[in-house]
Amino acid sequence: MTLFLGVDGGGTKTEFVCVNAAGEVVARALTGTTYHLQVGLDEAIARIGEGVASICRQIDTTPAELRYAFFGLPAYGEDAAVDPVLDAACGRILGHDSYRCDNDMVCGWAGSLGCADGINLVAGTGSIGYGERQGRKARAGGWGEVFSDEGSAYWIAIQGLNAFTRMSDGRLAQGPLHGAVVDTLGLADDLDICARVMGQAGMTRDEIAGLAPIVSRAAELGDAVAADILDRAGAELAAIAQALRRQLGFAEDERVLLSWSGGVLTRQDAVQSALIRHLQHRAPYEIVTPRHEPGVGAALYATMLERSARGR
Repeated sequence: MTLFLGVDGGGTKTEFVCVNAAGEVVARALTGTTYHLQVGLDEAIARIGEGVASICRQIDTTPAELRYAFFGLPAYGEDAAVDPVLDAACGRILGHDSYRCDNDMVCGWAGSLGCADGINLVAGTGSIGYGERQGRKARAGGWGEVFSDEGSAYWIAIQGLNAFTRMSDGRLAQGPLHGAVVDTLGLADDLDICARVMGQAGMTRDEIAGLAPIVSRAAELGDAVAADILDRAGAELAAIAQALRRQLGFAEDERVLLSWSGGVLTRQDAVQSALIRHLQHRAPYEIVTPRHEPGVGAALYATMLERSARGR
């Protein structure tokens, strides 16, 4: 059996998908995040190895027998010292050089658009946009949670926590968001949030991102501040799409395929609706419901890369 492996590394989990030559999924595996800035380089590499080993056990094969693999890894391409280490580690795990590493943004595009020209917006734990047009590639956003990742679950959660502090000390009128944060985090006093989030036993990046649904629930309860955060998330993602549109050279009146991946745009209707509304005022887009999951997209991209390497 001819087998292709796709790896979609995310801020919360990493999915491994193996397909056959017909593009049919024959095995799947999950590990924790391979975001090395959160778990460390050694742990990220260990999790990649764990996932590949799980795939091989399921279909009674070895890594060396995988025809081609694509590893979409968080933050890949953003550190000239770390990238070669990750790349070499993937080669050691496979035992051959028929593979490629890139940022996990490629997985979302390959899955959502089936590797067709257009733009994909990733809004999960973090956020980033990626697109291709006639062989040209571009990315926008995704500069990390410290000063970017606009429209992501982490960004939404941070905006929500900021609004909570303003509601607590009187800079904003208290709305449902305040009580929702208190209840979710079990705060006896509002100031307890500092230790809860930033203290010695504070929250990790993905745990903070996991607070984003609090903002959505508060908006549904009529909290105008929470609703504004979700609307701004959609506007930020629309701005990423527009930046990609310019980078890729699409004409102003050209209808561009646009899709998405990640939990925010997949599960938070308010952000998806805000994105579409903000896009409608900027340029023509053809909104495409994601055709495949990012993990499947990574595997399909591996098949495309293998064909390209063979000149087919």
